[in-house]
Amino acid sequence: MGTISVGVSGWDYDAWSGTFYPNELPRSQRLAYLAERFDTVEVNGSFYSLLTPKHYRGWYDATPARFVMALKGSRFITHTKRLREVETPLANFLASGPLALGHKLGPILWQLPARQAFDAERLRAFVAMLPKDTMSAAALARRHDDRVSDVHLDVSANHRMRHVLEVRHPSFFCEEAVRILRDGGLALAVSHAAAWPLREEVTVGWMYLRLHGAPKTYESGYPDDALEAWCRRVDAWHRAAEPTAPQRITDRSPPRRKQRDVYVYFDNDAGGHAPRNAASLRRMVATGCQAENG
Repeated sequence: MGTISVGVSGWDYDAWSGTFYPNELPRSQRLAYLAERFDTVEVNGSFYSLLTPKHYRGWYDATPARFVMALKGSRFITHTKRLREVETPLANFLASGPLALGHKLGPILWQLPARQAFDAERLRAFVAMLPKDTMSAAALARRHDDRVSDVHLDVSANHRMRHVLEVRHPSFFCEEAVRILRDGGLALAVSHAAAWPLREEVTVGWMYLRLHGAPKTYESGYPDDALEAWCRRVDAWHRAAEPTAPQRITDRSPPRRKQRDVYVYFDNDAGGHAPRNAASLRRMVATGCQAENG
């Protein structure tokens, strides 16, 4: 059965104190507090630098058993190397601790810069490199170099791994890019913002939605009517249908499923919009989007 998971992108925001976090809450308790109210979170820190197994083990211990942690893949891979010659950087990323999350490891998000245009050969090579399960990830991680000294390579049980690509350059919105993602088993993120175009192409049997805010990216909150509209779309994807008038890239039928997992993350962190919007959408989803239908 598919599930709908709604959360936020990151959690260590001082601006959320007094609006989402209690003023007296220690910084060290922020993740645990958030995990009591949402069932997933997107990890930002893994994007900016290689972390350590201690970070991931601490997050595992601080969250409930069914909590899901999506990781942002290293920007060294996506922004510095731009997906070119990244086998060792990918091994380093995987060795640095993600596997310590065990069954709590959610999709890994590979966010490309807005200036990066579609290159079929480069994308195809990168997609082929990504491990499909944690055993394969551990095997690749063992090929890390000396940039990573503190590693976690143990896998007690094999779990599938999911990868999602977020693109911001319109050249990716083409038949060939969709074919590469479908053949490689990657989701194309539905990425809503004011600063880049939106597409809603279903490339795999699950969906990944990032809500960055509009009309000001990262800064604008979503009013109730906008959240109700997103609730309808999330519900359609979850039912393995498609929403009304999807902004598709191709006319190819989506992969067939009885239901889909749908991951939703609010990245409009300014002013504490993200946790408020996420809480509102979760309530709408839980009541069958009744707020928009009534």
